[in-house]
Amino acid sequence: MARRSYRRAEPVRRGYSRRVRSAQQILADSAVIAVVGASRDPSKAAHRVPAEMRRYGWRIIPVNPTADELFGEPVYRSLADIPHPVDLVDVFRPADEAVDVARQAVAIGAPAVWLQLGIVSPQARQLAEEAGLDYVENRCLIVERAAANLTRLG
Repeated sequence: MARRSYRRAEPVRRGYSRRVRSAQQILADSAVIAVVGASRDPSKAAHRVPAEMRRYGWRIIPVNPTADELFGEPVYRSLADIPHPVDLVDVFRPADEAVDVARQAVAIGAPAVWLQLGIVSPQARQLAEEAGLDYVENRCLIVERAAANLTRLG
């Protein structure tokens, strides 16, 4: 079954600019975050960060090939398996896997890709930006959420 995207990413043409959202604006605009590499281990950042974002009202969709349920949500094996749109793809995988995750984010029509603290990938950045996605790397969701005092709670 073909996936329908609620936002079509348009390629960026040289010489033209597109609106680029700040990290905090991306969070403010997002309600559903797919977390690639979400962990079952509460001692890992890949568990603590999504759990904290969930506590502040974001819906967390975990992506992990070895778990069945995390954060009260079913776990999906890949971004392509998620049956509904996501606003942000958050990445807790090594930098050498970021390009493939960015490719998957483009394929599902996600508006933004975020590589967590310590993860940098010029190739993923180029791929995402050429497809019209907002891109953040080497930044932590919970740090940005706290700095802007953001919440999705009523």
